Amino acid sequence: MKPLLSLLDVSLNFGGDPLINHWTLHLLPKDHVCLVGRNGSGKSTLLKLLSGLQEIDSGTLFKRPSLRVAYLPQRLTITNPEQTALDYVLEFAREDYLAATYLTELKVPLDKQLKLLSGGEQRRLSLAATLAQDPDVLLLDEPTNHLDIATIEWLEKMLSDFRGAFVVISHDRQFSKNISNKTWWIDRTRVQENNKGFGDFDRWSEYVWEQEEREKAWLDTRLRLEADWLLRGVTARRKRNQGRLRRVHNMREERKQLKMNSRKSVTATHFQTQGDSQLIIEATGITKSFGDRTLLKPFDLRLLRGDRIGIMGPNGAGKTTLIRMLVGDLEPDSGTIKRNANTSVIYLDQMQDSLNENKTLWQNLCPNGGDHVTVQGQSRHVVAYLKDFLFEENQIRGMTHILSGGERNRLALAKALTQPCDFLVLDEPTNDLDSDTLDLLLEVLSEFPGTLLIVSHDRDFLDQLVTSLIAFEGDGTATEYVGGYQDYLRQRDSIVINEPKQTKKINTKDEKAASTPASKVRLTYIEKRDLEQLPTEMKLLTKTISDLEQKLDDANLYQKNPAEFDRLTQELADKKSHLDTMELRWLELDEKVNG
Repeated sequence: MKPLLSLLDVSLNFGGDPLINHWTLHLLPKDHVCLVGRNGSGKSTLLKLLSGLQEIDSGTLFKRPSLRVAYLPQRLTITNPEQTALDYVLEFAREDYLAATYLTELKVPLDKQLKLLSGGEQRRLSLAATLAQDPDVLLLDEPTNHLDIATIEWLEKMLSDFRGAFVVISHDRQFSKNISNKTWWIDRTRVQENNKGFGDFDRWSEYVWEQEEREKAWLDTRLRLEADWLLRGVTARRKRNQGRLRRVHNMREERKQLKMNSRKSVTATHFQTQGDSQLIIEATGITKSFGDRTLLKPFDLRLLRGDRIGIMGPNGAGKTTLIRMLVGDLEPDSGTIKRNANTSVIYLDQMQDSLNENKTLWQNLCPNGGDHVTVQGQSRHVVAYLKDFLFEENQIRGMTHILSGGERNRLALAKALTQPCDFLVLDEPTNDLDSDTLDLLLEVLSEFPGTLLIVSHDRDFLDQLVTSLIAFEGDGTATEYVGGYQDYLRQRDSIVINEPKQTKKINTKDEKAASTPASKVRLTYIEKRDLEQLPTEMKLLTKTISDLEQKLDDANLYQKNPAEFDRLTQELADKKSHLDTMELRWLELDEKVNG
């Protein structure tokens, strides 16, 4: 089968360093490619190369004659703010009727001026302009950013039925799984190909790493250590999903019981505090309208310490408005909101606004000088802390303005978590984040000891993190559902017709919890021994990790002995990885015994 597009031995340097290093790729008819890689690895550059917008330093770009290629950039460029949406798309459309068709499908007002479009409307406009070109090949850079779930599902259906080929970069895992039949993975200036969709990526990438582990004698010692650290960090985070999801399911069950018991008596362990009230926010009958438009009909919410609440709904439905009312930035039209005066709140609606582009990563985290930051009461060296957020050491002293969008979000999150906070509010934190960084974000937020309120359109992210979801239906109605996105889908269809819309509290029993427990099985001698001994071994290893962290807290260690600092950092990563493995083993055995 002849390719539509090919890169043949293509190389591209950026700032003197190789960004693309002798890549050869072929895009075939009907290829539905998911392009993955860490932020800054060259994903957007690859799409620009395929579209012809980026020149190559060496190699060849082959394009089948008369091939129509359409490229969706991450951000819309507006040159005429007075122009209407229809006039804008007509400049790109192959046929005039396609412009109106896609604008209507994507719910963008045809006569609305570009300067009046919201962020979500701008994204849908850009998508309409791309699709209206009626291309043979689609190149989509983060098409789901700022889209609501309904629009994402529409795009999934359109791409699944697309007659041509496409390459998509997306942070939305569920979306990537649903639309792809091939995966390109950019890793350390190389690109690898798997003839299966993104659903196979975790298995495939771990297999590639394991193969590389056995065959990497040609790597020098430094690169081998860095590769080991990355492999263990990413793999351990993925494997920890089992234990993390188990805790989330337990917390969802606790929240369900609280709601069923009117939440007057709270006994759940993770809600316990010392001295302070467990109540963070109590909203009763709050409403909000702008002009003739009702954004929120009477709505009740009790937010307790330890809750992890997701908010989802169509763009413009009122999600951000609800958040602003809850944190006190906006007053409701009616109803009351009580807040715990002893709660410290961080509200990140535009995370990157907290960064100074003209300072280094180090300076952004330590604006007053020094080399340590305090994270949830613990002192951490800034280098070790930023390594936890997947930054390489040579980036830490580099300037912030050269970071990719996802790397900026990662840095902004790292900075936010250095501020004292027990109530964290995040408005679409997953935008521009790659798969590894999403794993990291899930881990960080799962371990966050306070209360979380999160707006997101990422279904997989919501499934893995939140204890309940507030869903906006687009008519001013907001409903709380216990559980994640899949729980929401099941419960939404079982709503009793006569239940008052404005105060619906869905408590349908979780199907998983309702299933018949599996019969207990007998353990082998080795398994029984591990189940008994692992808790003691994990306790000893935790003490060793604490000792290593104390040594790394020495403010002068990095300047005095960088090699010792690197050795201790590596040893700490090894010990944490070993602890992760032990925890996973114990969880598997406990699950085997208790079902």
